[in-house]
Amino acid sequence: MVDNFSVSALSAGPFRSSRRRLRNLAAASSRDLGVSAHSVVLSIDQGSSSSRVLAFGPDGTVIARAQEPLRSFYPAPGRVEHDPIELACSVERSLDAVFDALDEDAVIEAVGLACQRSTVVAWDAETGKPAGRAPSWMDARAGGFVSSLQGDVALQQDVHHRTGLYLTPFYSAPKIRYMIDHSAAVKRLLEAGRLKVGPVSSYLLWRWTKGAVHRADPAMAQRMLLYNLETGDWDERLLSLFAIPREILPEIAPSFGNPVSFVRRGRTLRISATLGDQQAAAIGQGGGRLGTGFLNYGTGAFFLLNTGTELHRLPGLLTSVAWETPDSGREYFLEGTVHAAGTSLEWLKENFGFLSDASELDEAMRRSTRRLLTLQAIGGLGAPRWDYKTPTVIYGLDASARGDDIVRSVAESIAFLLADIVDPIRQAGLSIERLRAAGGLARSERLLAFQADLLGQPISRLLEREATAAGAAKLAARAAGLRESYSPSSEAVDKVFEPTMTAEEAKRLKAVWRRFVASQQDAAAALRKLGY
Repeated sequence: MVDNFSVSALSAGPFRSSRRRLRNLAAASSRDLGVSAHSVVLSIDQGSSSSRVLAFGPDGTVIARAQEPLRSFYPAPGRVEHDPIELACSVERSLDAVFDALDEDAVIEAVGLACQRSTVVAWDAETGKPAGRAPSWMDARAGGFVSSLQGDVALQQDVHHRTGLYLTPFYSAPKIRYMIDHSAAVKRLLEAGRLKVGPVSSYLLWRWTKGAVHRADPAMAQRMLLYNLETGDWDERLLSLFAIPREILPEIAPSFGNPVSFVRRGRTLRISATLGDQQAAAIGQGGGRLGTGFLNYGTGAFFLLNTGTELHRLPGLLTSVAWETPDSGREYFLEGTVHAAGTSLEWLKENFGFLSDASELDEAMRRSTRRLLTLQAIGGLGAPRWDYKTPTVIYGLDASARGDDIVRSVAESIAFLLADIVDPIRQAGLSIERLRAAGGLARSERLLAFQADLLGQPISRLLEREATAAGAAKLAARAAGLRESYSPSSEAVDKVFEPTMTAEEAKRLKAVWRRFVASQQDAAAALRKLGY
């Protein structure tokens, strides 16, 4: 451990520790691959809990890596924030650690940047100083403002048609409006003509280029709830709705094809690809292929289905920009989100002491002797219900219930909620040819086995654990015109989880689950009318 973050270097690449071996490897590689073994592609994976930087060799081997945790702040209920300076420094220190691990002769061919989505930063265009902490994608501070608009059904439909998203407090535009209305620092900068806002990727590019670049790719721009899917530009109707001036927003540019260069510690870094973390993870797990369904179990849980250049709209689901390239244009995902996955286990740990670590999940599920039903609504119900008023409910508790039963029910609720996303896609006639799984919770074999049962389809957990970093590296290498992928194979399977439940049993179980959810939504609505 160095300065509270981990650094590792593997002997298969260019390090200082073995120059003779490096020279031999370089000679062999130049003959076999047509590229110097000194060549690497860097991948920056900036997430909500940590920042990681990985160096990949031409064959996809991870040559060096560094990671630093990122703090989240919870100043009030529903508020989740990051310190933008801490966030940027966590990336930069990880970069420096990887530089230290690489041989001084290593050539960094390209850099891929993948960032958490919907988190928004506001800063001073003259000084680059943030105007305050950055509301996280999990932050719901703008809930009151959004609630005042949600009663207008026509407006909800219009927002969805324009953006592919739904009017919720978790996207950036409501957060920006809230900051303008409630932050004196943000308001002063706006009045002085010095305010800039953008997703995390935009802030980092601005910082690293000393204000020369204020840019977002279409996938990140869409998460601001101001991006028009049809025009590929900021939407004037939505800018007016949220009263957000266009000039404070980043320009929109393709995910790759127009690299951004900056110098750090004497090394010129060319960021040749920028995209959202879920998009990068999908690429890293083979989800860039048409018809591939991608399950990601992280802080939240996500399902994404690549639909290529076809823009599909389904009630309750998101039509997400996957990426945009200069040659093939925009590609799309159908997407559904579960707001709390890893967060729900953290909730069990912090509030009830049921788990000391997520690695204990499988053992707790194994010990459980009965099935409870938990409507896990931490952060609200995401796709396809978009319900932020129904609370978390556990059904079936009695004197014999144990903590392990509750842990199991919360984990199984993640699988149920993802099945509620996947099933409507199939019912619409869209083919899901293969299912891939990644993310920290994908290490839980019992969770993936139950998910395969509910979906009635095998789920492949791939060998590569760093899906986001691998996807960003793959896209960066492609953007830089490199022949080699500089990322691990997205076909190397760690384990396949086959359904063991009959189709009829799975259908019955999901029907019971959906009746349970509907009953709790009805009960919550009735209680609200009574003032609860």
